[in-house]
Amino acid sequence: MEDYILRASAGDSQVRAFAATTRELVEYARAAHNTSPVATAALGRLLTAGAMMGMMMKGEKDLLTLRIEGDGPIGGITVTADSKARVKGYVREPEVLLHANAKGKLDVAGAVGKGELVVIRDTGLKEPYVGRTNLVSGEIAEDLTYYFASSEQVPSAVALGVLMNRENTVRQAGGFIIQLLPGADEEIVAGLERKLAGISSVTSMLDQGMKPEDILSDVLGVFGVEILERIPACFSCDCTRQRVEKALISIGENELTEMIREGKPVEVKCHFCNHGFWFKPEELENLLERAR
Repeated sequence: MEDYILRASAGDSQVRAFAATTRELVEYARAAHNTSPVATAALGRLLTAGAMMGMMMKGEKDLLTLRIEGDGPIGGITVTADSKARVKGYVREPEVLLHANAKGKLDVAGAVGKGELVVIRDTGLKEPYVGRTNLVSGEIAEDLTYYFASSEQVPSAVALGVLMNRENTVRQAGGFIIQLLPGADEEIVAGLERKLAGISSVTSMLDQGMKPEDILSDVLGVFGVEILERIPACFSCDCTRQRVEKALISIGENELTEMIREGKPVEVKCHFCNHGFWFKPEELENLLERAR
């Protein structure tokens, strides 16, 4: 199944919803960063959330950044997305290994630890919007649910999941975000709460062959679901050699001089996609001249 995201409405436009299947992009991230199972799960959840939240923005050049800054062994996660569900991201310590949690599942909360969720929306204004909330569980979906309620005052239900194969490839990945809009009827609020309390995990739904359409129908069908938009989702990094050159120039003359003194080619890797760019000593010398 190709990766895609649905934007939908329900309950006479009193509910807005997003549902995604993201196995391919999460598997791409796993292979690019060689992440452990728990790191794949953590990164995959935030990538999925970022892709859906990116769709909430309207401008072609709008950019969303999600950062989880925890004290757990994973060290932090960063994801960026645009309004077309093109997303990229990385974990600081991709090789973290942890035992399963008490429920026998990947211990994402243990990998993340305690800390802060940071949401940055850059819509081209002088200053980007920055929202910060404490992590309530480290499970990511619960942390985003709390963020929406406390920072944006939007009651939301967020479900995210990554299911791994035994050989450490991604079997399923996806999620949904369901939000109550201002003035939603109490009947809709109560009915949605009852429905959400009884559903299985989003990855089990996907593994049963359900598509995002089916998930939205299952959760919101009684309220009347209208699919408004379907767009492909993908892992997409815009790193270029030119950008890496600018980054090297920015590190300063002393470090560039030290690299040149070693007399060996230097590889610089992109944090987001792990693609490497090689620079020969003479190329570094040209960059040093530009840095002066």
